[in-house]
Amino acid sequence: MKTAPRKTADLSAQIAQAIRDAIVSGELIVDARLPSEAELSDQFQVSRPTVREALKRLAAQSLIRTQRGASGGAFVNRLSFEDAYSQQVTTSTLLLSMNAVSFDTACEARYALERACAPLSAQRRTADHLATMRAEIFRQSQPGLTDEAFCASDVTLHRALVDGAGNPVLSYQLAGAVEAMQPLMNMITFTARSREEIIRLHVKIVDALETKDADTVDSALIDLERYTRRLAHDVAKSKRKPT
Repeated sequence: MKTAPRKTADLSAQIAQAIRDAIVSGELIVDARLPSEAELSDQFQVSRPTVREALKRLAAQSLIRTQRGASGGAFVNRLSFEDAYSQQVTTSTLLLSMNAVSFDTACEARYALERACAPLSAQRRTADHLATMRAEIFRQSQPGLTDEAFCASDVTLHRALVDGAGNPVLSYQLAGAVEAMQPLMNMITFTARSREEIIRLHVKIVDALETKDADTVDSALIDLERYTRRLAHDVAKSKRKPT
């Protein structure tokens, strides 16, 4: 690992990055025990609280785990897609909430990625995936459903479509696109959208998945993207009008 960070600002972040780089490069392998806090303190020439903070950063990213006892310490974790999933969602949500990505850019990315899943999902989706989507369509049709609950149901349905592709790399990539982007899209268009139109397109998607008709799934996703963009532009235009 690289040692002795030069800058005084945020040394814990620099130490965490150095250890992260060592894990990524393979210098520190899965289940390897990290040096003790005292050893890391000497190695990086910083205080033990600074090292402790660096380790907390790595643990929060699921890169390391800690164990107590005589044989305890900090160990390199075996990271899974499930572990990284929430981090992807959190990062994407922050980027969107801070306006680092425009609505059109987010919308374009989300549907491009989801359409890439469509042909795989049409072939690989299971009965459980279809049942999940059918259940969410039924939920969306309930008259007393709140906008927030409709949004959550929308996310669940599209996650099932993505997961139906049976590809964990795609599911991970879509975590930010669906879990983070879709709620933003829905919140923006709450007051303007027609639930009936959304449900109609959802039914079209699920029916096509059931018959393994990838082209129709793709067509319905294109229609859904166009509808979402049009609503967002209409909402933005109405907000710009003088009162």
